[in-house]
Amino acid sequence: MAREGYGDLLAFVAVARERSFTRAAAQLGVSQSALSHTVRALEARLGVRLLTRTTRSVAPTEAGEQLYNKLAPRFDEIESDLAEVLELRDSPRGTVRISATDYAANALLWPRLSAFMPRYPDIKVEIITDYGLTDIVAERYDIGVRLGNQVAQDMIAVRIGPDLRMAMVASPAYLQAHPAPQAPDELAAHNCINLRLPTHGGCYAWELANGDREVQVRVQGQLTFNGTYPMLAGALDGCGVAYLPEDLAKEHVAAGRLCWVLEEWFPTFPGLHIYYPSRRQSSRALSLVVEALRYST
Repeated sequence: MAREGYGDLLAFVAVARERSFTRAAAQLGVSQSALSHTVRALEARLGVRLLTRTTRSVAPTEAGEQLYNKLAPRFDEIESDLAEVLELRDSPRGTVRISATDYAANALLWPRLSAFMPRYPDIKVEIITDYGLTDIVAERYDIGVRLGNQVAQDMIAVRIGPDLRMAMVASPAYLQAHPAPQAPDELAAHNCINLRLPTHGGCYAWELANGDREVQVRVQGQLTFNGTYPMLAGALDGCGVAYLPEDLAKEHVAAGRLCWVLEEWFPTFPGLHIYYPSRRQSSRALSLVVEALRYST
């Protein structure tokens, strides 16, 4: 194909990736009608339909999926190579996209990035919070955050925090009305605050450990959230028992606003790590962010 077709290919990749002409047009800085015309011209030139269009959605055809899978990684490599060249021009620049839980973002990422960002004004950081165990490659994130034992072996992992101890807490008012459980199975009789996991479609089973004994408990209650901080607020307001990072609850326990529940069953997990694909050549901006987040004892 003649080289003038490369712009058509880039337009197609944007639409296939976003599954939307509207979002792709905004990303490319063109009108939706112009983008649609460009993709139709590419389909006419190739003699094959690449996208299936309905009033509600856009999806690649079999041929479109095959073409997208071949082109998208190559365009990503070109973008990365160009970013590296631009970084040599002056100060480090670029956008680093991070997928993390709200707890990781607030407790670990932001305290370090708040000091890092003023030193590198041309580096942008985008943090998206969720508990979905996002596929960072498919969703085009540069960095993900997970517990050390959850990072895939083909990823580069860098520890950003100490081992993580989880805790169960409830307010004094709640425990006055509902005597504290003495064993994990007694949690079934309590109003527990759940965390919904979007990836699995269900709620997180509380993982507890007492020495060599480990149990998973599926709890029930009136409240379910998709983040840690609303769960903490619910516990503080006396709405039930919450399962939270211990360091998040410590100050409230010390102040008498919360009490430990089943403290002998608090489990400890490998610390949180940032991770990114080992096959991806790191930009200078990414390398600087990684070093800023690295945990040192």
